[in-house]
Amino acid sequence: MPRILIIDDERSIRNSLRDILEYEKYKVDDAENGKLGLELFSHNMYDIVFSDIKMPQMDGIEVLQKIHELKPEVPVVMISGHGTIDTAVEAIKKGAFDFIAKPLDLNRLLITVRNALDKSKLVVETKTLKKKVNKKYEMVGESKAIGQIKDMIEKVAPTDARVLITGGNGTGKELVAHWIHEKSNRANGPMIEVNCAAIPSELIESELFGHEKGAFTSADKQKIGKFEQAHGGTLFLDEIGDMSLAAQAKVLRALQENKISRVGGGKEITVDVRVIAATNKNLTKEIKENNFREDLYHRLSVIVIQVPSLNDRKDDIPILAEHFSKQICEDYGMPEKEFTKDALKELQQLNWTGNIREFRNVVERLIILCNKQITAKDIALYARPYAPETA
Repeated sequence: MPRILIIDDERSIRNSLRDILEYEKYKVDDAENGKLGLELFSHNMYDIVFSDIKMPQMDGIEVLQKIHELKPEVPVVMISGHGTIDTAVEAIKKGAFDFIAKPLDLNRLLITVRNALDKSKLVVETKTLKKKVNKKYEMVGESKAIGQIKDMIEKVAPTDARVLITGGNGTGKELVAHWIHEKSNRANGPMIEVNCAAIPSELIESELFGHEKGAFTSADKQKIGKFEQAHGGTLFLDEIGDMSLAAQAKVLRALQENKISRVGGGKEITVDVRVIAATNKNLTKEIKENNFREDLYHRLSVIVIQVPSLNDRKDDIPILAEHFSKQICEDYGMPEKEFTKDALKELQQLNWTGNIREFRNVVERLIILCNKQITAKDIALYARPYAPETA
């Protein structure tokens, strides 16, 4: 049941509001001044606050500011018997959700309550979703190698320096890119990801820079490319070592001039994008074999972060096993399972050629197939599920 706080020095207004809102099945508390109201607010969870503007000791604008300091997500509706356009504008500028003049109109009041509750619900859902996203890209581990990467991210993230992330498949390069974005000054902007290996070479330019209608046979409408979509944020070019030389030349120009042109268009478009690239290839070797442009490599590699393989950080396996076990059990809605010490030792003995991605898959398999406690015997049975040989 939604809970509402009313702060007003007029008893008749408090009683009228309480009667209306309780009739609509809302739980209501009230206070006769701003000081008492803030005390109630700091000790309880409210979905909406109604506050008078003109009150002794502490006026409504001050109450509004204090509430925003404590819990900025809670909508505050200002009410006043001295309602003017200037008063309403000032209240909204200070962060009020809405302004209602006295005498209160019943329909206007109830519509405002519904709208404020919708806003509160949306804020909660957004926060929950953001937590899930952040949880997905959580960097887990206490090994020296992971500690060095975390330190590097803390130093690099607040800048606009381009970063090249290297490492084998499944090591967590995408995770590092997300951490850099989340800790950067561009965190409120978009993070656009492009898997360069998954896009055919003839389409990569259209994907990155967009195209105009009629630029080629199937271009039946204008398309905005990834560079434009990432304006004000971060563009993550994953597996950049697989990008064609023609596309590399265009990316280089975009990085040099901060301008792009859509395929089939002559107009130059200014873009403000931070580029983070990743690859599992040895780019210096690719340069020697004329598969990658040396000038582009130097543009991308202002900062290079080498992500270690799981085999190089086996001390993190117990922490990773616990982390993935908790995460997977939560996703499946089942009781959390635990690994015995012998099971963890067995996992540390294995050769993890697929790195973190392979390790998570193995943990998921063990969660599904094993009992509450996962033992060394379970590791021997299920960690390497090779298909049986056929006659």
